[in-house]
Amino acid sequence: MFDNIDVQGAVKRALQTEKNAMNFYELGAQRMTNPEASRIFGLLAREERSHAQQFFGIYRGEDIPSFDTFMDAPADYESTWLSALAKVIDADFNEQKAMELAMEKELSLEKTLRETAAKIAIPEVKAIFELNAKETHNHYELIESEYAKIMGMVHESDMDTFVRE
Repeated sequence: MFDNIDVQGAVKRALQTEKNAMNFYELGAQRMTNPEASRIFGLLAREERSHAQQFFGIYRGEDIPSFDTFMDAPADYESTWLSALAKVIDADFNEQKAMELAMEKELSLEKTLRETAAKIAIPEVKAIFELNAKETHNHYELIESEYAKIMGMVHESDMDTFVRE
């Protein structure tokens, strides 16, 4: 189990990761030409900000003056989220590539959140990590659904009709 200092370190890293994810989705939404894909990325950016707010609520460090100041600070383009997106943008950006990257990042984040939650003994902190892991999985599913539409795959809402015909 983490001791209290390690827990706060994990919370701060999670808070930063959620900010990086928010910046990733904001930048991706700005670059997209497909209105629905852009809308999905905009929604995900807002949800990542909400996730960060949850972590900020349990962060006990005194090095972050306020939530809004932290979240509104310039994006960290060296973060794994934004550096990966920059490579996609530099290599002829399109919605398919951005969504594939987003699904990869969400799966990785979900795994990290679940692994961290398993090591935390403080129930209220553990619950925030578990909730965010669940919501991160929901992000993956949302992106996967939109990706299927963009790629012309059978959408899950049409699956019963498609299978019966």
